[in-house]
Formats: sequence, C-alpha cells, structure tokens
Amino acid sequence: MEAAIHRFHELFAQLGLADDAASIERFIAANAPLPAGAKLHDAPFWTTAQAGFLREACMQDADWAALVDQLSVALHQA
Repeated sequence: MEAAIHRFHELFAQLGLADDAASIERFIAANAPLPAGAKLHDAPFWTTAQAGFLREACMQDADWAALVDQLSVALHQA
C-alpha cells in the first residue's frame, strides 16, 4: 500500500465530522474501545453513509484505506 495522500483530520472531514485535533481526540475517547475483532464499519455510531464509505475504502484499497486502518487501530485501543 502506498503512503496516504490524505491526512488523518481529512478523514474526519470526509466523514462529515469535526476535524480539529480536540474534536478528533474527543471522538476517539467517546467511542473507544471497540470490541476485539469488531470491524470499524460495523460500529454502531456511524451513519449508513459513513459506514459505507469506510467499508468501500478498505475493500477497494482506496487512497483513504491507510487512514481508515489508523482510525480502526485508534478505536480498538483503550
């Protein structure tokens, strides 16, 4: 996989979420940890559109995939 051409905060903007550092930290703190083995796109806090974007980004190994993986790791950690 190539290096991401987007930044982590841009993923939040793409998802329609606040993308400043403090908002990202609050989002992760409020929603972590996800259960072990849970897929990021199956988390209950996503809208249908957000979940679809996350699923497709990974399935298609899109340029967002590395950042989606990074978000998954952050949300699986306590």
